[in-house]
Amino acid sequence: VHAQGDTFQLVADVSQFEPPDIVVTTSNCHVTIQAEKVAEDGTICDTFTHKCQLPEDTDPLSVSCALTEAGTLVITARRR
Repeated sequence: VHAQGDTFQLVADVSQFEPPDIVVTTSNCHVTIQAEKVAEDGTICDTFTHKCQLPEDTDPLSVSCALTEAGTLVITARRR
């Protein structure tokens, strides 16, 4: 988690998951990252969950995320 200047940034390593397995949601000034890896037989073989509260001066409507080729999820938001 980094807050620098007018930007808040959250970085998470989700390299063990495929992009369709990763879900990012925002609610009540919180960002939640959830990921599940499902085995061929339908069982869940790996999960990842992280919840982070946005700083009070962050605009919750400005939250965006990007997944790097290395599997790093970068979530950014503007600070007021």
